[in-house]
Amino acid sequence: MKISVKVIPNSKVEEVVKDGDRFLVRVKQPAKEGRANRAVIKLLAEHFKVAQSSIIIVSGLKSRNKIVNILQ
Repeated sequence: MKISVKVIPNSKVEEVVKDGDRFLVRVKQPAKEGRANRAVIKLLAEHFKVAQSSIIIVSGLKSRNKIVNILQ
């Protein structure tokens, strides 16, 4: 399943929120050295109740807007 994600780094809270046809993912980590991407994968894995290895960022590794594939 592919989903569209908008990432908000440096947030005070960590959460996954459905916003229309995409998800807003707020993470505490900064967008440096892939820290925010790792946090996004962790939060999405918890939200969808799958292993972290089942979450793949297909596009947008250096962007706030990402396409994520979730393997089930």
